[in-house]
Amino acid sequence: MKVTQEKLPASQIGLEIEITPDITKQTYEQVIRNLTSTTNIPGFRKGKVPRQILLQRLGVTRIKAAALEELIQDGIEKAVKQEAIQAIGQPQLRTSFEELINNYEPGKPLTFAAAVDVEPEVNLVQYTGLQAKAEEIKYDPTQVENVLDKERQEMATLIPVEGRAAQIGDVAVVDFKGVITKAEGEDETAEPTPIPGGEATDFQVELQEDKFIPGFVSGMIGMNPGETKEISAQFPDPYANEELAGKPALFTVTLKELKEKELPELNDDFAQEVSDFNTLDELRGSLEERYQKEAEEKTKNNQQEALLAELLKHVEVDLPQTLIEQEVDAMLTQTAVRLSQQGLDVKKLFTQDIIPQLRERSRGEAIERLKRSLGLREVSKRESIEVTPEEIQARVTELLQQYPDQDIDEDRLHSVVENELLTEKIIDWLLEHSSIELVPEGSLSAAPETESLSATEETEVELAQSQTTEPQTEEQSTAATTESTEGQ
Repeated sequence: MKVTQEKLPASQIGLEIEITPDITKQTYEQVIRNLTSTTNIPGFRKGKVPRQILLQRLGVTRIKAAALEELIQDGIEKAVKQEAIQAIGQPQLRTSFEELINNYEPGKPLTFAAAVDVEPEVNLVQYTGLQAKAEEIKYDPTQVENVLDKERQEMATLIPVEGRAAQIGDVAVVDFKGVITKAEGEDETAEPTPIPGGEATDFQVELQEDKFIPGFVSGMIGMNPGETKEISAQFPDPYANEELAGKPALFTVTLKELKEKELPELNDDFAQEVSDFNTLDELRGSLEERYQKEAEEKTKNNQQEALLAELLKHVEVDLPQTLIEQEVDAMLTQTAVRLSQQGLDVKKLFTQDIIPQLRERSRGEAIERLKRSLGLREVSKRESIEVTPEEIQARVTELLQQYPDQDIDEDRLHSVVENELLTEKIIDWLLEHSSIELVPEGSLSAAPETESLSATEETEVELAQSQTTEPQTEEQSTAATTESTEGQ
């Protein structure tokens, strides 16, 4: 068999394969013998159908097509092996099958073109002396105080209030009923539209403005127990209930009872109540250590991301479609697993209509992930960076001890651990041989509300939001009406 190679774009090798006359004849005759022994034709016993009758009934084109399929598959497999090509994915036929049928004559040479994907060659233009900037995340002592304050709020005792009006921080027991305010130009004589779930009796409200629709809580400030008042409020836009988003509302509120929180003292007893520590100092120390470590890890993560983003600029690689499709498959599989762990029905989310859209959306991120991975692998080759079997086994043992009751595929775990440890070593090596300048937090990134999500994160959010939710109870409906999304 004669094989000619050529390099093609997207890390493909083109093959021109010539099948010898004797093979084209043998394969054709073997197909006829197989069909003779398996085809049922009335008036003839199986295996006894005359050749000419078989050709008439099945048609020469059908028989030639069957022979061609065998010749092409066998020819590509032998060509790849003969040329010692490390092929990945499924080979592609480049010659028209219809053209091959028209030109194929058993006993004469058969030439066709195919292509196979191969591992791409990586050209790493630069990987030492890289320069980038990363945000330094500093430990904020207020984090500790916020945690302690939150715990105190949750442990607070509610004490009835007498002789004063409602103020921020109080807990009020109210009856209320809400309607949508009529817009300009609407019929003034028409009955107001009640708000779905916008009515409650003995409803307990914590007077914190950021937890409720704008205007609801502020309108209650200054009310006294027994007082009834009409309060104007505005549903935010966007809002969980799209029909209410941006709508003005009017609530008739009766304040029935007023309470205030009595917070527990910050002392050793408090520490023992909310933690496993014996003293408040020990609790504070643990929280400080936790948030200091968290800040250090975030800083290091920022350094790594900045480094990898810079490295990516110097990675030149022509990716084969096989690797891109495999990476897209892996990304969508990870998304499906995470959504399933959230209790969502993945089969309903990943429909035949939506999957092609998800695949197309994920391609850009898949390509970036592949280039990053291949760039790191190239660094490890050039610098002989490796992990030892002992390092891998130590980490595997540690993980197995952490999850003793889980059924874990140890072979798969070894592979994952090896990849993670190697990646860590490569990145640490790159950091040692690069210059990553630390800059103040917030000086590089966009404002939190404008930060973009990755394609994978966008996919998860949209699929989760599209999942049909369970019907709300009356209590849930009431709470949803009064509470807005925190931070809106």
